[in-house]
Amino acid sequence: MNYATISIEKRGATDWLTLNRPQAMNAISLAMVDELGDYFDKRFNDGDTRIIVMRGAGRAFCAGLDIKEGAGRDPAAVPFGGGYGFQGHLADVYLKMRRCPQPIVALVHGAACGGGLAFALASDIRIAGDSARMNAAFIRIGLSSCDMGVSYFLPRLVGASLAAELMLTGRFIDANRALATGLVSQVVPDDGLEAAGEALVAEMLGTSPMGLRMTKEGLARAIDATSLEAAMAIENRNQLMCAASADFAEGMRAFIEKRPPVYSGR
Repeated sequence: MNYATISIEKRGATDWLTLNRPQAMNAISLAMVDELGDYFDKRFNDGDTRIIVMRGAGRAFCAGLDIKEGAGRDPAAVPFGGGYGFQGHLADVYLKMRRCPQPIVALVHGAACGGGLAFALASDIRIAGDSARMNAAFIRIGLSSCDMGVSYFLPRLVGASLAAELMLTGRFIDANRALATGLVSQVVPDDGLEAAGEALVAEMLGTSPMGLRMTKEGLARAIDATSLEAAMAIENRNQLMCAASADFAEGMRAFIEKRPPVYSGR
C-alpha cells in the first residue's frame, strides 16, 4: 500500500491511517480520493485487519476540499461516481467507510471542516483533541451543507436542532461542546490522542473478531431499522452466527475459568 497522500501503519491487527498532506492541512485532493477509495475497497474482504484508526498529520485532521485544486479541475476529467463526476467519486469514499466491516476510530485534532467533518462523522467512534474545531463548511462557499453524508450522520448523532444550527450557519463546534452534545465520545489533550486511541483499540481487540464485526454491522442496521422487530431480526441472525463459532465456546470457557479469552477468529 504505497500511497502518496495517505499513509498506513500496520500495528498488529490495526491499521493506523493518516491523512498525509500536512502542508495543505490534509485538504482533500483528487489523489487522496483515489487512494482512500482504493484503501477502503480492499478492507471489505480483509480478515486480518480488525480495526482502523483515522487521523491527520500536522496541525489539522482535515480542512475539507482542496479548493485551489478543485478550481482548476475539469469536471469532465473525472468520469467516476455514477455520472456525478468528482462529487460522486468523493461521496463513494464515505459509503465505503460505512460498508467496510472494520470499526473506524477517528482521532480529531485541529480543523475538521466540510469533507473532513464528514470523515469524522462516517467513523464509528470519534475522540477529539482539545484543539478540535469542526464545521459544515460547505454553506460558507455557496453550497448546501447537505453533502458527503453530513445530512444523514449529523442529526443521528446530535439531534435535528443542533444539526440544523450547525448546517444552516456553518459555525464551528469546539471539542467541549462536541463532547456535551454526543458528537464525540471523549476529549483529551492533543498530545494524548494517540494514547487514547491505543487504549480504545486494546479493549476492542479483546473481543472476538466475528463479534466485533457483527456489532458494527448490527448497529448500522439498527439505526435505520423500521421497527423494533426489524432490529431484533438482525440481532437474532448475528447472535446465532456468533453462537455457532469456536470463539463463542472459548469465550464461555474463559469466563468460567476466570481468564482472558484467546480468540482464534473461527
